[in-house]
Amino acid sequence: MVLLQRNLTLSSEFIILGFGDLAELQIFFFGLFLIMHLVTLAGHMTIVLITLFDSCLQTPMYFFLRNLSTIEICYILVIVPNMLANILSGSQRMPFLGCALQMHLFISLGGAECFLLAVMAYDRFVAICKPLHYPFIVTRTACVQMLALACISGFALSLTLTTLIFLLPFCQSHKINHFFCDIPAVLFLACSDTQANEIAVFLVCLLILLIPFLLILLSYGFIIAAILRIHSAEGRSKAFSTCAGHLLVSLLHYGCAIFIYIRPRSCYTPEQDKIVSLIYTNVTPMLYPMIYSLRNKEVKGALKRLLERHDWTRWWSNAGERGRGVHVQEPIWSSHCIPCSSVPPPEGCSEVLQVPGPYRALSCGQRWNKP
Repeated sequence: MVLLQRNLTLSSEFIILGFGDLAELQIFFFGLFLIMHLVTLAGHMTIVLITLFDSCLQTPMYFFLRNLSTIEICYILVIVPNMLANILSGSQRMPFLGCALQMHLFISLGGAECFLLAVMAYDRFVAICKPLHYPFIVTRTACVQMLALACISGFALSLTLTTLIFLLPFCQSHKINHFFCDIPAVLFLACSDTQANEIAVFLVCLLILLIPFLLILLSYGFIIAAILRIHSAEGRSKAFSTCAGHLLVSLLHYGCAIFIYIRPRSCYTPEQDKIVSLIYTNVTPMLYPMIYSLRNKEVKGALKRLLERHDWTRWWSNAGERGRGVHVQEPIWSSHCIPCSSVPPPEGCSEVLQVPGPYRALSCGQRWNKP
């Protein structure tokens, strides 16, 4: 009997109600959220491009930022296009497995973003609290390993959580009062005792949300203590400006997520949840590039160089050489990019990357002895 009921459930559909009660404003909301969606994609794509191509941004901080923007792009593409279609149609049918896939991808990418924000806080902690050890601790290999661990952890925890939720029987209403297959909205439709599943959801959310958030707060406790010991007002200002963007993004991301997911089922309020979900799937992703990157002088300088014709020519030339199998020497992983003011670099190299050791690395890929 249970197997038959489960088979019937698997063959059924969910109906995403979305914003059906605001039918008279659907064109306005569609236009508004479409513009926000395009602005968000443009902002994150800009970050990906400039941190990928600009030689002065080949640092661990911008490596993590590039991958955070990549995750954010995938994250909003899982939710927003379906939401826009839902606004136009008033309601949308979604297959059972399609709903499970959307939830799995949403939790995977959201979890990876949570872990990556914690990794970025660790990167800032080492850079400010242990600056002399930074080049030897936060290496390219370590960065790739931490990124892979964040993504794999998000995927594994999401798979566990999605499986636990969709093994429940949904034998009553299949109308999801939300604009996507979110955890509380789907769990609310289950017609059996969900206490064990709610405990499992709480434990997974504890691993994805609370623990990384507490690690971020702990890291910033040490960072603030280290900054207050800096005697130079300029040094303190620079250190705070480096960390302020990441801290604000973390508070926005974790604040909304903790409000939605770490609470009992009895506190579920569909209308309130939809508003908060709109914020963390549409508003905050649009603000992240402006908060975290586009107000950064290094990023602004990189954006200006990106738009210059000679940069485009050089990048396309390098891309063509790579395509023909010709080795193109990449810029050395550096921690700072500064202009050379003492001794001019060789012809064709206008900037110098300050790296550990007895050398300076030129943006054109050559090495040059320190004066």
